Amino acid sequence: MLIRTAREVALLVKDTRRATGMTQAELAERVGASREWVRLLESGKPRLELGLTLRALSALGITLDARAPTPTSSVPGRPVGRSARSQKEHQRG
Repeated sequence: MLIRTAREVALLVKDTRRATGMTQAELAERVGASREWVRLLESGKPRLELGLTLRALSALGITLDARAPTPTSSVPGRPVGRSARSQKEHQRG
């Protein structure tokens, strides 16, 4: 599953938690957070602490498979190996 937004993380967490029969309170206890924090996570709040979010994923048995872009698949509009700043400096001549 490709995750691109906080909302997609929220749906994954909520669906997985429910499928395992875990309550929000139980997940909160495993993560070391409040039930309110779990509620915010499951609602897709985009600015939650990353460390707690990763602990929540781990508590649910969700693993991440992150892949860095390869040199041939650079950020659109940016040459490989150049920062935005050096690119601007190069364009100015």
